Amino acid sequence: MELIRNEKVADNTVEIEFKVAADEFEKAISKVFRKASAEMTVPGFRKGKAPRSVIEKMYGAEIFFNDAIDELLPQAYEDAVKESGAVVVSRPEIEVVSCTKEDGFTVKAVLTTYPEVTIGEYKGLKAEKNAIDVSDELIDAELAALQDRNSRLVSVSDRAAENNDTVNIDFEGFVDGKAFEGGKGEGFDLVLGSGQFIPGFEDQIVGHNIGDEFDVNVEFPAEYHAEELAGKPAVFKTKINEIKVKELPELDDEFAKDISEFDTLDALKEDIRKHKEEEAESAAQLDLENKLVQQVVDSMQANIPQAMYDVRADEMVQDFANRLAQQGLDLETYLKFTQMDREQFKKTFAEQAQQQVKIRLALEAVVKAEGITASDEDLEAELLRISTTYNYPITELRKSVPADEVKKDLAIQKAIDFIKENAEIANA
Repeated sequence: MELIRNEKVADNTVEIEFKVAADEFEKAISKVFRKASAEMTVPGFRKGKAPRSVIEKMYGAEIFFNDAIDELLPQAYEDAVKESGAVVVSRPEIEVVSCTKEDGFTVKAVLTTYPEVTIGEYKGLKAEKNAIDVSDELIDAELAALQDRNSRLVSVSDRAAENNDTVNIDFEGFVDGKAFEGGKGEGFDLVLGSGQFIPGFEDQIVGHNIGDEFDVNVEFPAEYHAEELAGKPAVFKTKINEIKVKELPELDDEFAKDISEFDTLDALKEDIRKHKEEEAESAAQLDLENKLVQQVVDSMQANIPQAMYDVRADEMVQDFANRLAQQGLDLETYLKFTQMDREQFKKTFAEQAQQQVKIRLALEAVVKAEGITASDEDLEAELLRISTTYNYPITELRKSVPADEVKKDLAIQKAIDFIKENAEIANA
């Protein structure tokens, strides 16, 4: 590969041209021919036995050019970008300018590059840290949540259904007198007041007793995901099989022993308070860091290419898809239910993506200005933290995690710490 042109043509835009010599091109053509000819049938020759000269005469001398270019281009492009010194932030626009057996081929690539970043003050910044307030009410709310998680459902038969009850029901829905797909259920547990069903459905269950059979009249929302049902009135033939009420355990020492390592309720409360104070401190520190970093972002000057925002938004969409996959779902199904296509969904991340890109650029500028680096020891400590947190073998982690990227992230965090250590912080 020979880099023959390297020119900045606009802000954040560089054009390069590079050439792959004829001898390298010929080697690639021969390689492609050996692969392709095995499946080619030429009159007068057994399958895969026709000479290259015969095939090129029959189909044209350029028959293997495109595949040969595809064979060489990725590495040639990578080498050309490295030699040019450009830091590329998105996919390039690539054009094959010329291609002959005698001269090889020449490629032009238009690169969107990392912007020039100028930051203002990042030392001596001023910010207030929020006061930590862990109230008794917060502790009581956490205890109530523990109570709820450790509750049990008990059947009742001496009264009608009420809000917050769990009712077991059979139902079948009809629109225009006809049953519709997905509108039938048997032995379904529904928490009244949860909003799980169509608006108005659960309200009409309240007041009915076990064994009651009745009609529930509702109207599907105009924006309902099933277009054939959207905005239409429906009747659900409904029967109550069982009514269950949530029974909460007593908040006493026995409760503490049952759900925790503590022998008394007071000890459990103190542990809850300790963890809530740690959470509050972490939240206060994060809020402080955000205030300081935002000041650095606000003082930054950079002509940021739209491509950087688009790339980050694409990454966020993919992260979302990965989280769905962990739950056994897929993005396409999710998009159908939300009535969005992928591009519309991507736009929901636009503002967040822009903010994240700006923060990253600002902090990378601080890293560069202060010569901040992450050591091998920092990397090993981070890998150990990840391994412990996610119970993942550290030997496997070392193989799968890109060390250079982790070090960059650690340097970014060090930049945040540097900004905070050099700030004037007042307690709010």
